[in-house]
Amino acid sequence: MLPKYKLAAALLLTGVCAQAQFVLTREQMIAYTAQNPYERFPDGRPKVPDALLEKVKGLVTEEAYGVVKGKGFPNQFAGDWKILQPGKRLVGRAFTVQFMPARPDVAEAMQAEATKRGIGRLRNQTVIDMLGPNDVIVVDLFGKADGGTFVGDKLAYYIWKTTGAGMVVDGGMFWLGKIIPTGMPAYYRGTGPDALGNVMITGINIPIRIGTATVMPGDVVLGDEEGLFFIPPHLVKPAIDAAESTKARDEWIKKKMDLREYKSSDLYGRPKDPALIKEMEEYIKTHQPPKQ
Repeated sequence: MLPKYKLAAALLLTGVCAQAQFVLTREQMIAYTAQNPYERFPDGRPKVPDALLEKVKGLVTEEAYGVVKGKGFPNQFAGDWKILQPGKRLVGRAFTVQFMPARPDVAEAMQAEATKRGIGRLRNQTVIDMLGPNDVIVVDLFGKADGGTFVGDKLAYYIWKTTGAGMVVDGGMFWLGKIIPTGMPAYYRGTGPDALGNVMITGINIPIRIGTATVMPGDVVLGDEEGLFFIPPHLVKPAIDAAESTKARDEWIKKKMDLREYKSSDLYGRPKDPALIKEMEEYIKTHQPPKQ
């Protein structure tokens, strides 16, 4: 028997996708993420291996950003967040959800289709119940905080225990005093006393905008002190490799600076002395983990 989160996703996939427009079909998901080199969930969402997610937990955004941008993806970073657990990484596979301000005719049509297909009421818990291990729910609530509170403490606790990852809400959360002690990492825009209202779900696992970043289902989410970085699946390994090289280079530079024998420009950005260049390259080569 399928776990309940996979069953819910399968029902949504087979029931709503065929006619409604707010969920990608499996074929569309595969087409939109065609460069994904890994296996996929039943709905087609890329499934970057857990072992790579563990490696991403050791990165910081700046170490991985350059290679992703250099591969033609300059719009994968979003900053300026409230961070629930400063100093704690948020890493997992993006499960995207889009909300818009409520409009009765659109909401009624979507709800009628969902009801006909056995999905039930379209609300925040509809998508929360689809989550699985290492999912990071990434919610586009268009920055709404007052009345845009996607979760309070009980649903946040469910997300934390179900995913083991955390959440991103381009909108609001509340009951933070009860959420913080759980240790769940989360990125959000603000708080408010009112529950979620005057909004409607318009997309589940579709491309969404978070700040100035475009996020696809299955992107690897990296949240650190700088903000949020959304790494396309096919660039996860290059990002890890680039980060490991950057760490080794930075370590060498700082060791040289500790000697107090060089000016900063002798070492950074790139040494001018061929002997130093050779020494740095050898250090990087011998202090990087072997590529797998």
